[in-house]
Amino acid sequence: MKQLTVDYPEKIPDTLQESTEQFEQEARLAMAVKLFEMKRLPSGTAAVLAGMDRVSFLLELRKYGVPMIDVDAEELERDIENA
Repeated sequence: MKQLTVDYPEKIPDTLQESTEQFEQEARLAMAVKLFEMKRLPSGTAAVLAGMDRVSFLLELRKYGVPMIDVDAEELERDIENA
């Protein structure tokens, strides 16, 4: 697995009243959620990036205002017709 290093000011975790570990986990999750929202990563891959299982990742999406399934009305109608 590859590793990404991100520089950030040392005071950010304190400002957010979090430990360094909590902040870094939240940053990983936020990046994974955004890439999922942009349809750049499927949920399973985004979950691995976030360091959690897929179900836990999907449940976290609500906290970020991101739907688990982003289907427009036309696509939903086609799916219903083809079921």
